[in-house]
Amino acid sequence: MKSLICYFYLGTLLLGGFGQVFAQHQNILTATLDGQSKEIHVQQEFVYENNSDVRLNTLYFNDWAHAYASKNTGLAKRFSEEFKKSLHLAKKQERGYTSIISAVDSEYRGLHWRRTTGEDLLKIDLNSPLPPGESAKLFLTYTIKLPENKFTPYGYDKKKNSYYLKDWYLTPSYFDGAWHLYSNKNLEDLYTGVTETTVNFVYPNNLNLATNFTVLGDNTISNGQMAQLTAEQQKSCEILLSPEKRFMTHVTPQITVITDIEAFKYEDIFKGLSINRVTEFIENNLGEYPHRQLLVSQLDYEKNPLYGINQLPSFIRPYEEQFQFEMKFLKTALINILEESLFLDPRKEQWLSDAIANYLMIEFVNEYYPDQKLLGKLSKIWGIRSFNLAKMDFNEQYPFLYMLTARTNLDQPLSTSNDSLIKFNQKIANKYKAGLGLAYLASYIGKDKVDKSIKTFYKHYKLSQVKTLDFESILKRSTNADVDWFFQDFVTTDRKIDFKIKKIEKTKDSLRVTIKNKKGTNVPISMFGLKNDSVVSKYWFSGINDIKTVTIPKNDEKRLVLNYDQKIPEFNQRDNWKSLGGFFSGNKKLKFTFFRDSENPYYNQVFYVPILNFNIYDGWTPGMRLYNKTLLERPFVYDFAPSYSFREKAFVGSGRISYRKYLSKSGLYLANYSIGGSTYHFQENSRYSTITPSITFGWRPANLISNKREFLRFRYVNVLRDKAESLGDFETPPDYSILNARYTNRNPGIINYVSWFADAQHASDFTKVAFELEYRKLFESNRQFNFRFYTGKFIRNKTTDYKDPHYYSFALDRPTDYLFDYGYLGRSEDSGIYSQQIIIAEGGFKSFLPQEYRFANDYLTTINTSVNLWKWIEVYSDLGFVKNKGVSGKFVYDSGVRLNLLTDYFELYLPVYSNNGWEVSQPDYGEKIRFIVTVSPKTLIGLFTRKWF
Repeated sequence: MKSLICYFYLGTLLLGGFGQVFAQHQNILTATLDGQSKEIHVQQEFVYENNSDVRLNTLYFNDWAHAYASKNTGLAKRFSEEFKKSLHLAKKQERGYTSIISAVDSEYRGLHWRRTTGEDLLKIDLNSPLPPGESAKLFLTYTIKLPENKFTPYGYDKKKNSYYLKDWYLTPSYFDGAWHLYSNKNLEDLYTGVTETTVNFVYPNNLNLATNFTVLGDNTISNGQMAQLTAEQQKSCEILLSPEKRFMTHVTPQITVITDIEAFKYEDIFKGLSINRVTEFIENNLGEYPHRQLLVSQLDYEKNPLYGINQLPSFIRPYEEQFQFEMKFLKTALINILEESLFLDPRKEQWLSDAIANYLMIEFVNEYYPDQKLLGKLSKIWGIRSFNLAKMDFNEQYPFLYMLTARTNLDQPLSTSNDSLIKFNQKIANKYKAGLGLAYLASYIGKDKVDKSIKTFYKHYKLSQVKTLDFESILKRSTNADVDWFFQDFVTTDRKIDFKIKKIEKTKDSLRVTIKNKKGTNVPISMFGLKNDSVVSKYWFSGINDIKTVTIPKNDEKRLVLNYDQKIPEFNQRDNWKSLGGFFSGNKKLKFTFFRDSENPYYNQVFYVPILNFNIYDGWTPGMRLYNKTLLERPFVYDFAPSYSFREKAFVGSGRISYRKYLSKSGLYLANYSIGGSTYHFQENSRYSTITPSITFGWRPANLISNKREFLRFRYVNVLRDKAESLGDFETPPDYSILNARYTNRNPGIINYVSWFADAQHASDFTKVAFELEYRKLFESNRQFNFRFYTGKFIRNKTTDYKDPHYYSFALDRPTDYLFDYGYLGRSEDSGIYSQQIIIAEGGFKSFLPQEYRFANDYLTTINTSVNLWKWIEVYSDLGFVKNKGVSGKFVYDSGVRLNLLTDYFELYLPVYSNNGWEVSQPDYGEKIRFIVTVSPKTLIGLFTRKWF
């Protein structure tokens, strides 16, 4: 079958046919921008050419300006998945939408139309079928209300009085026997038929215009300015309007460039030289751009920036201005060139454009900046230069950032549809992996062959509808080597690449090397022979499905290393090398490094960092954290944090050893085995210690964008307590062990949040079960409703005879935390500021009710609700039923004001009315106020990373 495909494409080339070049659609627009209403009034004459071999009764048009119209569009739903609520809460005047006034055919008969998928696609029924090879003329009149640019870069900026228009008017959806109907999801992947377009654009007098189209004329008229814009074989007209004249025109030998790319402290004359260098590089390595001019804007760059430390504030920018400017310009120019001249399916086959762009970026750095370090000038600073991260070359960021998701089992195949990628993969990881893939191929079959294939592909397929199969055909004809692995394994699967040298046997004049393929991914692997860090030999091996022994000649190598140049995005490089100097010389040396660093496969890395913790019994506890977790996740992790309590004059601290195993992409995807312990003081001169082995299983859906997760955790908590004799005996047994099982189901959306768990605990003296449900709903009016239900029941309870009968009881407002799970600043306090800390668990009440209401040794049921009045000011109310053995149950309630400054992280609760009566009128009201505070850096960082992963 593969041979037939190759012969078919070869025959196509011999006949002189490249790509699908059809008659263009004709598009003439007269568009008037009203600067007061922020509306564009459009009259559009569209001639649709039926280039297919089927009769068409219906036409579809992209109306992406309407994606901002409501909270139910594809764009709004995408924002919700990314924890963005701005479009959901937007007022009507802030939104964008399209009002269709009329749609008629060439005989001025009305056409029936309706909105379909995602509300931003129009289905227009023709009055008579359109045969193959014929055309239909449509007249469309509509008004576009531009959105504010607070949701995406598009629309108008009311502060700067500027506009950014892209994908703003109606364009035909692409049809190749089937309609490709893609909603706007802020992914830069409009798929439309190629058109010959003229735009007569009228805009206010006080604005300057820049565009990717050719400007035939720009004149002042009675109601503003009018520019006539035209283009052939382009998809969409991009327009930028601003009061100041930001854009400069650079005429290079290759192309005319219009740009406003920013460069701090980099003079215009040097910008011109850099633009010449970049455009020459692009033409030499890609080919001639087929349009008259290229628009490279700062706004386009900001949509796809150079991720990494170059995004630091300008005053600590680590790179030289020339390098920074050239990389910004190169990346933005390549993206725009490929988008406007290589007409792939941008949602299904975006990986090929990404591969070409990122491969050329890698080659640009190799050619002009071979010594550039990833940290730039920071790599020379004392205290930083010793880090392995500081020694990494700039191009090593590509495998490094791809591995951020690969190591966490969140990587996705390059062939995954653009709208099914998690944000980090869509913006960074998959793009980098695609570029690495071509660099991998170039290293394997030869750089000249890959370079020639890219240029041939671009030369013959630009300005035509093209598929990745066309590139595959050209690449295969460029080499005799088998490259099926690249398309069958590297592109279309998420299989990891991981090899190791299992053993080496020496003979008189050769080496027998056994290589193991740890993941079974059938791709080639390189092996280098090193002597004093110099390469003395290099080999490629393929066809290693499991284990393979190869024989190579001796060349005075001192060690053999797989993938030494890191051209292959390999999952784990820690076992890639073997020393030829004997057993002891093969042992990795121990390396202590201050703070976390990138992974160095040639050392056993131990990281250390000073820490400082606080609770009122230990006081400030300085210590040293020792751990092996690098910037990339690894399966086996240890983390110990010994500290010293100055108040108790004793050592305290915690530690954990864990092993994480990813099982699959969906369904049961995770198993985590760990054992952890801690020892601190729970009151003056009283210490607790815990030892807890546990195992956790995780489930997730096949759609990785979904935030839904399920976990089942088993743990065996062992608690040891002691205190000074002068403080008396414990009111409960000092030492105890509890078997705990919990199933958790979470879907923490920003619009709809649902989380519930079922929990069971078994100990020698009690068995109890509990259930909790939490639900949050954010309404379109910005009103948020919070609901929490909790119920718990003792199956058996022999603890009622203890001196403290409620140590293991359900708590109404402040759990005793006998499992030592919660981050209490003062866990044993019953008065003072530390006793006012609240952790919403168990009953979740905020008021301090009388003692007989606060605990339940039989069962407890509560409901907690709140709703916001204005922004972060809410009112809350709690209802509950408390039942202790031998006494009647008690109905309890409280209510008050909640200052929800940052949900779950920083909140204040001000009680108003409860079983205690009107609390605001009672003495010492300040002691009744409760607070939530989260100081864990890991928890706070999760607020920002959740949008990406």
